[in-house]
Amino acid sequence: MGILNDDKSKNDHLHYGEAFGIWTYLLVSQGLLSAYQTYINHAGDKELKNFLGDMIENVLRPEIEKTQELLKVTGIALPPAPPEKAKASLEDIPAGARINDPEISGAVAMDIAGGLLSCSEIMGISVREDVGAMFGQFHMNKAQHGLRLLRLNKDKGWMVIPPIHERVREFA
Repeated sequence: MGILNDDKSKNDHLHYGEAFGIWTYLLVSQGLLSAYQTYINHAGDKELKNFLGDMIENVLRPEIEKTQELLKVTGIALPPAPPEKAKASLEDIPAGARINDPEISGAVAMDIAGGLLSCSEIMGISVREDVGAMFGQFHMNKAQHGLRLLRLNKDKGWMVIPPIHERVREFA
């Protein structure tokens, strides 16, 4: 077994940390896919809907496919996935039950931040170079989408900025 040999890395077994990290990452990604489909039904802003659709098609689905394939090849059972959400009309959702655009955007921003941390953790514990590289790509893609969402939040006025703390220090 060539654990530190990059040519044979893809044939190596995953260690427990890698297996748990990848399995958990897949489970969360599948849940986020379902949540984002729901968010699209609730979103009123066209740019936010487009962003969510892009996250689904260019971040979540490819990551889910790649992590599923990796787990299958290594003989690890896949976590259960929620069913795809049906499309709904925004007008059919009662106003009091609707998730507002700033709430959606804030939740997705937190998801991206959490995803960046998860990718970094898996990269950090990986012995297999292909696993580290795969999560490095995931990390870069999430960072790019996070920047896009930051700009959207600023442009739409959805960003809630904490108060600025200016402390004047007096020296004796």
